[in-house]
Amino acid sequence: MSMMKESRDGLDHYRMFIHGEWVESSSGTTIEVENPTNEELLYTVPNGNQEDARKALESAASVQKPWAAMPAVQRGEILARFADKIRENRVALARILTLEMGKTLSLALGEVDVAADFINFPAQAARRIEGDLLPSDSPSEHIWIHKVPYGVTVGIAAWNFPFALSCRKIGPALTTGNVMVVKPPSVTPVAVLELGRLAKEAGIPDGVLNIVTGGGSTMGEELVTNKLTRLVTMTGSTATGQDIFRKAADNLTAVRLELGGKAPFILLEDGDVDKAVEAATVSRHLNSGQVCTCPERFYIHEKVYDEFLEKYTAAVSKLVIGDPMKEGTDIGPKVNAYETEQLAKIVDKAVAQGAKVITGGKRPQGAEFEKGHWYEPTILTECHNGMEVMRDEVFGVVSPIMKISSFEQALELANDSDYGLAAFLFTHDMRLIQRAVLDLEFGEIYVNRPMGEQRQGFHNGHKLSGTGGEDGKYGMDNYLEKKTFYVNFS
Repeated sequence: MSMMKESRDGLDHYRMFIHGEWVESSSGTTIEVENPTNEELLYTVPNGNQEDARKALESAASVQKPWAAMPAVQRGEILARFADKIRENRVALARILTLEMGKTLSLALGEVDVAADFINFPAQAARRIEGDLLPSDSPSEHIWIHKVPYGVTVGIAAWNFPFALSCRKIGPALTTGNVMVVKPPSVTPVAVLELGRLAKEAGIPDGVLNIVTGGGSTMGEELVTNKLTRLVTMTGSTATGQDIFRKAADNLTAVRLELGGKAPFILLEDGDVDKAVEAATVSRHLNSGQVCTCPERFYIHEKVYDEFLEKYTAAVSKLVIGDPMKEGTDIGPKVNAYETEQLAKIVDKAVAQGAKVITGGKRPQGAEFEKGHWYEPTILTECHNGMEVMRDEVFGVVSPIMKISSFEQALELANDSDYGLAAFLFTHDMRLIQRAVLDLEFGEIYVNRPMGEQRQGFHNGHKLSGTGGEDGKYGMDNYLEKKTFYVNFS
């Protein structure tokens, strides 16, 4: 039996997982994975190409029909064992996530827990895959709406929560009778590759889940454009999602996209300032601000603006930046040098456009920060909606703040965006909350609480933040096509 990994020049080298075997890339080349805390190389993985993508898709296609023919409850039982295997390996998986991505160990442990739940929730819902029986306009006739799997699906995960996002796709796809080829991000692929080992241990049949690594322009493009692929589900940037959408068009492949966000954080004059400060501190700085639902622009009512700013600045100043493996660390490094440079550029441009730095705005000082990809939590005031920092996704620990005078102004500013993923609203006025339900142009809205969706909910974006959505019964339904039968029994 092939080995998942081996030692090469002092580094762990992982192989890809195709049809239950651990294989090298056809090209023989590799991708290096570094530790963002100190820039040291950690792992290598295969740099797969079009040929490897085709092998994985063909493997999946060869077993899809027997997998779909298995009773759903049996598929659910296998996936429940898969979730158990993830939980059993919780600490080891979390350590890999922290090493390759830079998130705090406590958050990595939470990611593994969520990933197991992403598998277990649809597994437990296997008996609740429902169709419809409708009355016909014709006598002695029924109309049946039967739901069937798409077949071969492709899951493409983002680098910020690679393990959980992969499982978010695997769980509902496999439960509903599809098979899946997963492509983890090249910058954080290793924890996802470990899923192959756990799938094997859980008894998932060979070929039902394949995991391949490689570049988007080679491996990724083949996965999206190959005629065997009937559905692509991707979490990542809006630009990448748009590219996938275009490339999937030739085959009319179904596409589900969860893309970038620019979440507004609205605090009205009657809102609980302390609760808002607590929610903003946690939500903006979780995972070093690298979360698509993070609050990215703050609209604070003028009557509570000074109080919020004072308390928020004090809370942010207490956050601990440092080694993500250490207990008590709040903020680890950014994932790589490019992301850090982009963050610095957008802050510098905001300052040039008139924003004022209240705290942060630079790389932290000290010996432990000489290497790695670090940036201090930053608060900017005197911002306005014309600034790029208020319009483009920042994806880092930067809080641009603008003073507002009314709910109507906040609503107009919040909706003045190409994105529509998440939003935050702090008020006790139920009339305004009801208006927000109708008028805020976002798919996920947190009222008087920090971010954090739940498995039974529905996570989806509007506008350039995506199409499709995930989680809950609506998310599972995205992995099923409908067949309509007109059954005449006269």
